[in-house]
Amino acid sequence: MSDKPIRVLLVEDDEDDYVLTKTLVSTRDNANIKLDWVTEFDDALQHACQRDYDVFLVDYRLGERTGIELIQEAFKTGCQAPMILLTGQDDIEVDYSALKLGAADYLVKGRIDAQLLGRSIRYAVRQAEITAELAEKENKYRSLFERSIDAIFVTDRNMVIREANPSLEKLTGYSQDELCGKMPLVLFDKPEQYEVLHQRLAENGQIKDYEVVLMSRDGRKFDCLLSVVAVAQKGGDLNWFQGIVRDITEQKKAQRDLLVAEKLSMTGKIARSIAHEVRNPLTNVNMALEQLREDVPTDDPVAGLYMDIIRRNAERIGQLITEMLNSSKPRELDLRANSFNEAVRETLHLIDDRLRLKGMTLVTEFMPDPCLIPLDKEQFKTALINILVNAVEAMDEEKGVLTVKTLEAGDDNVMVCVEDNGSGLTEEVRQRLFDPFFTRKQGGMGLGLTTTQNIINGHRGSIEVESQQGVGTTFRLIFPKG
Repeated sequence: MSDKPIRVLLVEDDEDDYVLTKTLVSTRDNANIKLDWVTEFDDALQHACQRDYDVFLVDYRLGERTGIELIQEAFKTGCQAPMILLTGQDDIEVDYSALKLGAADYLVKGRIDAQLLGRSIRYAVRQAEITAELAEKENKYRSLFERSIDAIFVTDRNMVIREANPSLEKLTGYSQDELCGKMPLVLFDKPEQYEVLHQRLAENGQIKDYEVVLMSRDGRKFDCLLSVVAVAQKGGDLNWFQGIVRDITEQKKAQRDLLVAEKLSMTGKIARSIAHEVRNPLTNVNMALEQLREDVPTDDPVAGLYMDIIRRNAERIGQLITEMLNSSKPRELDLRANSFNEAVRETLHLIDDRLRLKGMTLVTEFMPDPCLIPLDKEQFKTALINILVNAVEAMDEEKGVLTVKTLEAGDDNVMVCVEDNGSGLTEEVRQRLFDPFFTRKQGGMGLGLTTTQNIINGHRGSIEVESQQGVGTTFRLIFPKG
């Protein structure tokens, strides 16, 4: 560093002080210091703006202005060169003011020698270089923090959020100001998952890829992988925590869709196999029944009764086979621009009589925008009516309240939400709701919700189900806008 030229500008309106300073920097130890001189405040400020010098020696008295003002204005312009304040007397208040504003040092003129001045200049340059390096690293890591695709947050040792990056704001819908000062618990759908996180951090100091369900500001839930690490001070004491949240909602949805597709494919194979094996003998039964009708006297009431029973059940078997095939095969949709609100209203009209007969209340809430989306309206109504009928059947007469809402689901989707206050579902039943042939209804085939899911998948949509025993069940049917 001693061989590297250091460009120094003295800002001093007294020529004698300039001569003295020039003498001090002309010693052999200070040979690498190149000193220039200006007397005017504005000239000095211009040089500071143009970044012409490595160090500024600033006299406290500059006519009607002060060196403190020069330091302040120079830093406002973005000048990063260190400023050393020179004064004729030792004044602790001036010293404090200068250092508070960012001055690198404070020197009393009558006490300056060549060694002190050279050391102060070189120290100021070195400190400026260190500060610049730190600022560069900070900017780099700040950029990584702010531009990261993954959501990141930083908490203090008490797990209180102190900083959140834009990705976390976008993911959760909360602003940084709203998140700061709160604990991550505010984002958790299930408090018990947060307790597990807190316990593992206490035991291990970190947790990696912990799968949790978080909730956004507007109540939307999403699946995430959460990694948190404790950062300790040099002495080993806990200082803060850093957390990274990765949204895997789409990944989980893709996995569920693949599983559903595999189930539907298997169901289709079974259905086609059953249809082939059953329809042939069923056709023979029907043919034999018709032949029997010709041979049995028409005035035999007992024979006629039994033949009617055979005919009705044969038709029922044929109908069940048709339903099996329809529930599992891919839907050919006639997609047209339809009002989402209107499609829901038309479907609700189909269950008006059922609700009135059971003395149940219907509560609706529609988004103000009618929102035209690509729908096969008839297929949509079939899917939604299955959900609505199940909701009605789950509630008690005279006590049931069915709530149906339409709302935005992010920027690209709309959603119809169906809530009932029925008996609710166990987690095991909830997981199996859309399985083919799974039913809790007497005489049901368990294909209604399978058909519903098949229709919604055909619309490139999705279904979410939440339920709590003794409270009720909520279905969310989500459809893309385009």
